[in-house]
Amino acid sequence: MIRYALMCGCGLEFEAWFGDSADFDAQSARGLVTCPDCGGADVRKQIMAPAVAGKSDKRGASDPAEDAARFEDFAAQVRKRIAETHENVGDKFPDVARAMHRGETEHKPIYGEASKSDAEALADEGAPVAPLPEPFVPKDRKKLN
Repeated sequence: MIRYALMCGCGLEFEAWFGDSADFDAQSARGLVTCPDCGGADVRKQIMAPAVAGKSDKRGASDPAEDAARFEDFAAQVRKRIAETHENVGDKFPDVARAMHRGETEHKPIYGEASKSDAEALADEGAPVAPLPEPFVPKDRKKLN
């Protein structure tokens, strides 16, 4: 995993995690890397200093339980941020996303549910969609709809 400091054309600075640098490039080229504030895809990597381990760094000494707790906290923060900044359109997500992509309705940040085939079809059409991996989906799936 790699964390990038990103900046949107609207001026918002934020961070995002990717599997590797190729994942960022591929997702960005498909318009999947979007601003959490304005929803725009004019997002670029910022210059970052590399993380270099010093002599006092205790690599490999982390506690798996603490790591899991930190990750769960991070996932909860992501879920909360999405809920605060995006409209939940529930199971109508494929239709709403497609209508926005086609210019039939106003663009706005949304989230909801889609089958894997619907999500793939939207991505194939060039719609800027990205699935949320399971840790970022609300634990109570009833809150999605």
